[in-house]
Amino acid sequence: MKAILRSILFILVIIAIFTSFRPTIIFANTEEGKQEIRITEWQIHPGKDEDSTTPPAEGWITVKENEADTAIPKGTSSLWVKIELPAISLSHAGLLIDKAYAQDVYAYIDGNKVYESVRDYNYSINRFVLPLDASNQDHTVYIHLNHNQEKLSLSGVILGDFTTLYRSMLVGDLDEIILGTSFVFIAVLMFICMIFLKKVHVTGWKSLSLIILSIGGLLIFYSPFLYIVSGKYGLIYATSFDLLSNLFLPALFFFLETFFGKGKYSVIKIFKYYALCAVILSTIGLFLNILTNNSFYSAYYLISTMLFAFGVVCGSLIVVGILVVHSFKKQNDAIILSSGLGLFIIFTAADMIQYYVQSKTYEFTYWKWGIVCFVFSLVVILGRQIVISFEKVITYSRQLEIYNNELQRSEKMDMISQLAASVAHEVRNPLQVTRGFLQLLEEKSASNKEKNYMLLAINELDRASEIITDFLTFAKPQLEHVTILNIAQEFKHIGSILIPLANLQGGQIKLDVPESLQIQGNSSKFKQAFINMIKNSIEALNGDGVIEIRGYKEDNRVNICIKDNGEGMTESELAKLGEPYYSNKTKGTGLGLMVTFSIIEVMQGDIVFNSSKGIGTEVTISFPAI
Repeated sequence: MKAILRSILFILVIIAIFTSFRPTIIFANTEEGKQEIRITEWQIHPGKDEDSTTPPAEGWITVKENEADTAIPKGTSSLWVKIELPAISLSHAGLLIDKAYAQDVYAYIDGNKVYESVRDYNYSINRFVLPLDASNQDHTVYIHLNHNQEKLSLSGVILGDFTTLYRSMLVGDLDEIILGTSFVFIAVLMFICMIFLKKVHVTGWKSLSLIILSIGGLLIFYSPFLYIVSGKYGLIYATSFDLLSNLFLPALFFFLETFFGKGKYSVIKIFKYYALCAVILSTIGLFLNILTNNSFYSAYYLISTMLFAFGVVCGSLIVVGILVVHSFKKQNDAIILSSGLGLFIIFTAADMIQYYVQSKTYEFTYWKWGIVCFVFSLVVILGRQIVISFEKVITYSRQLEIYNNELQRSEKMDMISQLAASVAHEVRNPLQVTRGFLQLLEEKSASNKEKNYMLLAINELDRASEIITDFLTFAKPQLEHVTILNIAQEFKHIGSILIPLANLQGGQIKLDVPESLQIQGNSSKFKQAFINMIKNSIEALNGDGVIEIRGYKEDNRVNICIKDNGEGMTESELAKLGEPYYSNKTKGTGLGLMVTFSIIEVMQGDIVFNSSKGIGTEVTISFPAI
């Protein structure tokens, strides 16, 4: 999933770089473009004669391209445009009309209709090239524009080679198609990948897919390219544009609710439902208008525009407010989204500045970077959430594994505890009686061989008695007499017992325990626990070796470290320490470490083992300091 997100981000950057270099329409430096002429002055005649095919004889108003729009009388539904063609020495000349805002467009030269575009759908942007022959040059072109709803206007008139102008017209709109198609491809890819996601990630992933799909569709269906290449499907394009524009706001607020919650007073949730209701109403109105052949277009246009405008204004205020609040709280997702939205605003503002500086002849290019930055920020937010959720799952899995191990250990200990409590006392009394009689028999025995047998039996009974004592200690590890223990004093007693044992086997014990270390606990239990562990270290030496015992205080806890350079243990052996009946000794029962763990646990201590095979073992025990 991380690879998919990285691929999406890479595609967005590449597409933005590619589409930012939009080819201009004027080829001033090309061989063919040397004879291109930009016409900056023409005449207009507003009226209401929608079906008229004959241009008026008088009443024309001269306008210039770089001047402010000429005021057109209210109620104008038709506009004639008269363009005087200058002389140009081209065999295949053409006249490019870069932008003509009207629903129906007709062009006439010398009284002959040379171009016609009649639309039964509401899309007002027209771009076309009129073919001219040698007889048309140095003549007048009349263009008739009809539209009942939109403002009628014309701009970007260029005279030049027909093939060059037609190619530049198509290529000029191709970047929006490429960018939009890329967004749609990414959205489809995300929808397919959604089947591999867990349920917790589906909502955010789906809403982001819809956002990217709607942006891509809007770019595709608003571009004049489709209407130029295949205008017969214009109704489908225009309807798709309306549906996708309705989809954007609900998808955005679903996304915001996923990552920022319902908002204060549930404002995000409320506006999400408003956007859904607006989508439903606008969609119903759209299809009713199509089925009735635009009979209710005015009502539909008014209602849908008001709903959309209110949604955009209020939604923008809500989004900005949410981002400001969460950014001040230093929430990373809000900061990332604010950055993406801010870059979109900056790039759009840069386009607007260029547009007015260049007298409204500038072709918008920077806005594509803004869209990519905005979508990029959404993808980053989603990626962060997936990574965070994945890390949470990993952490939870580890905690669950530790909990299960502790639970299994607890169940084993409970089982041993119940077993010990039920049989230890009953077994110890017969053992003591048997030992007493064996001792009497050993004293009265005349044969040395019989005495050796008796001594062997007594030793084995003593070992059994020690095991029962360990069972009882494990079964009832409560500290009956809790006092303040001076760690240094306790280890002096432990050292007096174990140092001779270590020396006997060729090892050494080094003590480094300050007098200032104190904890609460039971002295006898404390000694029993550490004697068990230090005896294990002595036995692990197998001859010469050193056991270092060091005490220190850290973070209000007393730490005692026991380190030896004995035979060490593997990771699998470390994992089994403290389990019932597990021991590395040939005659061991594992009860010694079980008792040690129980005593340390009752004293609110922690124990950590580190060991490497052939190097040695280090165990650190930590208790709350007084």
